[in-house]
Amino acid sequence: MKKIKKYILGLFVFLITTLWLYPFYLIIINSFKTKSEIFQNTLSIPKVFTLSNYVVAFEKLDFIKSTLNSFGITILSLLGVVLFSSMCAYALSRRPSKRSDRIYFLIAMGLLVPFQGIMIPLISIFGKANMLNRVGLIIMYYGLASSMSVFLYYGALQGIPKSIDEAAKIDGASTWQVFYRVIFPMLKSTTITIIVLNSIWFWNDYLLPSLVINKPGMYTLPLKMFYFFGEFSKQWHLALAALVIAIIPIIILFVKAQKHVLEGITEGAVK
Repeated sequence: MKKIKKYILGLFVFLITTLWLYPFYLIIINSFKTKSEIFQNTLSIPKVFTLSNYVVAFEKLDFIKSTLNSFGITILSLLGVVLFSSMCAYALSRRPSKRSDRIYFLIAMGLLVPFQGIMIPLISIFGKANMLNRVGLIIMYYGLASSMSVFLYYGALQGIPKSIDEAAKIDGASTWQVFYRVIFPMLKSTTITIIVLNSIWFWNDYLLPSLVINKPGMYTLPLKMFYFFGEFSKQWHLALAALVIAIIPIIILFVKAQKHVLEGITEGAVK
């Protein structure tokens, strides 16, 4: 009976894994096909593997400049989110009061507010303040990503005894030194989790940059990929090759950090 359950569980895992990987299979094999071959048979392996799609996509994307734009926005956004969210969560967790509880509750409530509900007023306010494009986008990411980040940091901090803070202060450390030299290193898994989850969002985001960025020289990779979808034609062979190029950095980041991501989610949500 146990063996049967084991086989059934293994089969279930195999089916789920196959369903999850199947879209990646379609993207990769079709990125090596010509446009006509994609429409002839989407599911088949290419008759002749061609790299010309990648070469053309690389040029049309203005890949180096677009990648630098995406990297710059992602890294600066992550630095701000990690810095401010960790400090906010530390202050709220180490100074418990009714006011702190209310502030934490309001921040956590941000997880329930869909972006579509605040999209128009947010863009309107930043437009009137002349803060669109790169700077405005980064500031918006600070605000939009803070709810989840504070929530995870706050949960992880609940599992760190306050006696550690007190011991460090007895040794002469200031509040800043206690946080950055003692507490923050203990939040490594949570920090990596926040970095990975937000990196996936910032790197792949199309909607918010499309509303905020209006200068072609600042376009990110997702915005440049829209080049392959015209009013009268869709260059699927080039778009799929561009998609493979764009997702490689995020896949590498996730594979390298997946262990810490699982630990960080557990620390932030359970404790």
